[in-house]
Amino acid sequence: MKLAVVGGGSTYTPELIDGFARLRDTLPIEELVLVDPAAERLELVGGLARRIFAKQGHSGKVTTTANLEAGVAGADAVLLQLRIGGQAARNQDETWPLECGCVGQETTGAGGLAKALRTVPVVLDIAERVRKAAPDAWIIDFTNPVGIVTRALLQAGHKAVGLCNVAIGFQRKFAALLDVAPDEVYLDHVGLNHLTWERGVRLGGPDGEDLLPKLIAEHGDAIAGDLHLPRAVLDRLGVVPSYYLRYYYAHDEVVRELKTSPSRASEVAAMEKQLLEMYGDPALDEKPALLAKRGGAFYSEAAVALASSLLRAAHIPEGGDIQVVNTYNNGTLPFLPDDAVIEVPATVDGTGTKPLPVAPLNPLYAGLIANVTAYEDLALEAAVHGGRDRVFKALLSHPLIGQYEYAEVLTDSLIAHNREHLAWA
Repeated sequence: MKLAVVGGGSTYTPELIDGFARLRDTLPIEELVLVDPAAERLELVGGLARRIFAKQGHSGKVTTTANLEAGVAGADAVLLQLRIGGQAARNQDETWPLECGCVGQETTGAGGLAKALRTVPVVLDIAERVRKAAPDAWIIDFTNPVGIVTRALLQAGHKAVGLCNVAIGFQRKFAALLDVAPDEVYLDHVGLNHLTWERGVRLGGPDGEDLLPKLIAEHGDAIAGDLHLPRAVLDRLGVVPSYYLRYYYAHDEVVRELKTSPSRASEVAAMEKQLLEMYGDPALDEKPALLAKRGGAFYSEAAVALASSLLRAAHIPEGGDIQVVNTYNNGTLPFLPDDAVIEVPATVDGTGTKPLPVAPLNPLYAGLIANVTAYEDLALEAAVHGGRDRVFKALLSHPLIGQYEYAEVLTDSLIAHNREHLAWA
């Protein structure tokens, strides 16, 4: 089995490598190729990857290359983890929207749109080249904004599935609080990428006992603290929103915080510098503890599980494995078009993904999902076809913006800060 990681020079990658090494029985990789144009980073990450494999007794071969076609040729799966423009572009995404009093964040609001505009054309180009070099390969997208990027891939006819670590993070957190194995915890996880709610936490599967009320009653303070939301929000709603809902539920509070704090991008950039220095140490043969602060917790476990289910159909029970993925709606949420990309539990096997039925949503959640889906429609139009007017309409439609004057100013700022990445600008 051959896997390729495009964006393999990322400081995230050792997290992924560690998972591949530990879970080699689940996903027996014979060849892993890290693909990245950043030669210096790739050499450091590739060296550590080989040492991690060696320490854990993994017999697979790890190679590195800047040549995409050579790296993905014959691959069974290609993982995408890109950041077009690097942390410098992310820093801009997190700062210029604040000038209008709008949240600055790399996956939602104006900053999220900027990232989508930079990213979608590059991902589509990569996917077309993958299709020629590895026509049977699955594309697993971890590149943000995952929902928009995955929709772009699917609409272009690629064998693609979107992946996020929010659901597996909640699964691991709730399992620890309940003192059970993670694979015993089934989440009633519903929404769009970075716009999800946990409506139930069941043991053993979709029909198991719902322990979410117990979790909120006994651990609500700790859960709310991790989300930086008041405990009362959990009690009143009876659900656990993802951290990203804070940008909606406490928008003005978040803006005040962001205006007086260093950007997350600046913190991550400093962290990446330290990590790369560590990766260059020939004695280091495991992922360093600092990597846990970089983000992407449990990404490797989620990626291994998804790739295994897609590539090892023979071991999957009838009906497929159940995993939370980003995939076509296809009637699952009846108030959305079939080709909207949603984030829900789905059966996964060698034929792809099929969302499980979802109980009707409270209008409180359905309304916001519908609004953000409409924004994502317009964002994808802007990313694929370009043009100031499309950017303006996408910004105007976003529930965190929604005012004509703000949309005008943000459109100009977005284009000014991203001109080098926009072929049409």
